Amino acid sequence: MARVVAPSPGNDFSYQGSFLHSMGEERRRAPRVRVNLLARWEGEHGQQEADVTSLSKNGCFVLSGGKFGPKELVRLEIIFPDDDSISLWAEVADAAEEIGFGLRFTSIEEADEARLSQFLDPLLTKES
Repeated sequence: MARVVAPSPGNDFSYQGSFLHSMGEERRRAPRVRVNLLARWEGEHGQQEADVTSLSKNGCFVLSGGKFGPKELVRLEIIFPDDDSISLWAEVADAAEEIGFGLRFTSIEEADEARLSQFLDPLLTKES
């Protein structure tokens, strides 16, 4: 079952912020929201279940072990709280071995893009 977690004192997302900040200048083109959604990824080095902890219309951060190279292609399935899911292709933008990786979405079907927006829009409005 998918979970959405709002930021709170009990939810420590600091490792992710430090990781992304340490990569240098902010490169995101769309605002992100903190989430905790189940996901499955498949890439050159296998497949695994994981958690998406940060999500935007253009990318996400996947909390998962493994080794990933820059621009490596990954197929990702994100499972929403209502158990609906979307599938898309993405490339690795940043990776921290055995912690996780940032993905930039490269190919998503129109219906999945609409479902992603349907999920994100209320959360983005709430955080503004």
